[in-house]
Amino acid sequence: MEKQLHLNLLASRPPMAGGFQSGSKMKMGPGRKRDFTPLLWSQYFETIEDVENIFRLYCSGSSGPVLLLLHGGGHSALSWAVFTAVICSRINCRVVAMDLRAHVFSTSLNNPNALYGENPPEIMMIGHSMGGAIAVHTASANLVPSLLGLCVIDVVEGTAMDALNSMQNFLRSRPKTFKSLENAIEWSVKSGQIRNIESARVSMGGQVKKCEESASNPSVSNSIGEGIIEEEEEEGAEELNKKRMKEDDQEVKKESFYTWRVELSKTEKYWDGWFRGLSALFLSCSVPKLLLLAGVDRLDKDLTIGQMQGKFQMQVLPQCGHAVHEDAPEKVADALATFMVRHKFTEFKEGFLW
Repeated sequence: MEKQLHLNLLASRPPMAGGFQSGSKMKMGPGRKRDFTPLLWSQYFETIEDVENIFRLYCSGSSGPVLLLLHGGGHSALSWAVFTAVICSRINCRVVAMDLRAHVFSTSLNNPNALYGENPPEIMMIGHSMGGAIAVHTASANLVPSLLGLCVIDVVEGTAMDALNSMQNFLRSRPKTFKSLENAIEWSVKSGQIRNIESARVSMGGQVKKCEESASNPSVSNSIGEGIIEEEEEEGAEELNKKRMKEDDQEVKKESFYTWRVELSKTEKYWDGWFRGLSALFLSCSVPKLLLLAGVDRLDKDLTIGQMQGKFQMQVLPQCGHAVHEDAPEKVADALATFMVRHKFTEFKEGFLW
């Protein structure tokens, strides 16, 4: 139960002791090996833009309303990569995925008008986890006069607040370093943090960076294989895993190391402020609202009552982890496209068969 509560606070998902849940484990044929090599951002976005040299945007599309995408804590704009490619094939829209402050290439954003000035286009704001909390606070304060609607993905005040006490334990349970970016991608998939291997291959590069610690530091080499827990179907899997970890320790001095870009544990003093009162703020927003959840059990009392009163639209996407938009980008894109077309914010693309 404690691990379940972790999922709604930050974008990371703790390892699942039994591997992937039913229906989510990717079966591989005999002798086949999964490809964990990184994918480039340019396969999913059209352009990169650095605004005032302080924050980075990944953009796609040339017409229609702007989908402003806000990632979860510790993640980056690249977590929206696969979703962006899908949604742009569904509806007429422009996508702007932002690296939030202190994440990856963004350092600050003190001027909210830096992006569009005094005449912003129509905007649909979409946020995941911590990014969802930012979207709600922004919408409730009427900071975006051209706001069309609000979509929040898998963040609920009740479960988030319940998870705060044990979040530090979860963060300490993650590997501190990885011997390569491929190793980090492998861990994210096998631990269940990201259940879509394609998304993991493009987004994990935004979560980790080359480690500055010395390769001679024993604490680095000992953490490389930590945290990868997956069901193995072949006989002798345990012995194979031990051998692999031993090889990792032997090779560790020859390779670069990667560590987390953002030290989430140091943001603890802000956690309460991110989520306390979030449900009431969400319900108070006057624009049409969509809440996407990985499980109906995540609803707290205020949102349950609000949903019964028809104050927002809700959709549950089962067999997803906390990173719903990464695990099931097509389902999230379909839900959002339907929502936006229903409210006449945009139209389906010509030729798209719905």
